[in-house]
Amino acid sequence: MAILLLADHDNRSLSDQTAKALTAASQIGSDVHVLVAGSGAKAAAEQAAKLSGVTKVLLADDASLAHNLAEPLAALIVSLAGGYDAIVSAATSVGKTVLPRVAALLDVAQVSEIVEVVSPDTFKRPIYAGNAIQTVQSTDAKKVITVRTASFAAAGEGGNAAVEPVAAATDPGLSAHVSDALSSSDRPELTSARIIISGGRALGSSEKFQEVILPVADKLGAAVGASRAAVDAGYAPNDWQVGQTGKVVAPQLYIACGISGAIQHLAGMKDSKVIVAINKDEEAPIFQVADYGLVADIFEALPELEKAL
Repeated sequence: MAILLLADHDNRSLSDQTAKALTAASQIGSDVHVLVAGSGAKAAAEQAAKLSGVTKVLLADDASLAHNLAEPLAALIVSLAGGYDAIVSAATSVGKTVLPRVAALLDVAQVSEIVEVVSPDTFKRPIYAGNAIQTVQSTDAKKVITVRTASFAAAGEGGNAAVEPVAAATDPGLSAHVSDALSSSDRPELTSARIIISGGRALGSSEKFQEVILPVADKLGAAVGASRAAVDAGYAPNDWQVGQTGKVVAPQLYIACGISGAIQHLAGMKDSKVIVAINKDEEAPIFQVADYGLVADIFEALPELEKAL
């Protein structure tokens, strides 16, 4: 089977989400072509060519593709789709925006957020906030698939694929890029961090996040997350949210502080390798998934942890 994998990148470098989605794509079919669509994205294409398992890199370099707008990117993918049995993307914001449009234009059913490849036409995906796993068999001639990358290891380097230029499709002109409002942080990005420390509504204010969560994060070199309750209360920014309606993460270590463990939050972090929970309520649901649990006041425990570190 020939697979077209949409690369996730910022025009300068390739995201590790692409390497993880490549692992899934390689399990579907052995002939994987990576599409790098952007403007001035040659460096990202060269990085993609070095990934093990990539047989070809398609570089579409055009001003209309600079900002990952759904319409021109979907038009490009559809123009290339004739030679492929499956079109795959990581379930990032770009993948979730573009691939449903591609599926609609191809008149096929998308298979979303797969966590396991059973066979080239059968996949497993979580439903009901991760409480059940659905096995889906697609009978469409072309599969359109997004991958929950937390469930797949990143493909290594060692490849030497050719980079082939392709022409951009005609821009439908249905949308235009106005501006970017990007958050910046010296800490690791949530979805790729090895260690995450998250705070819940029990922290009580954004100031408490600064006082007790961030010092521990700095000592550990960790990314900072938050529950939806904490984000909705204004204690933490939206891009820190972990959960079903936030980011799905699977770090080596996840420390949940003052988080009760609502099902929606658990759906976003229960694949973490080691889960540590600190909560003064010993009946909190978070303890049911935790490898290590500490029944304590976070305002006492976290400063002590920071000093010990």
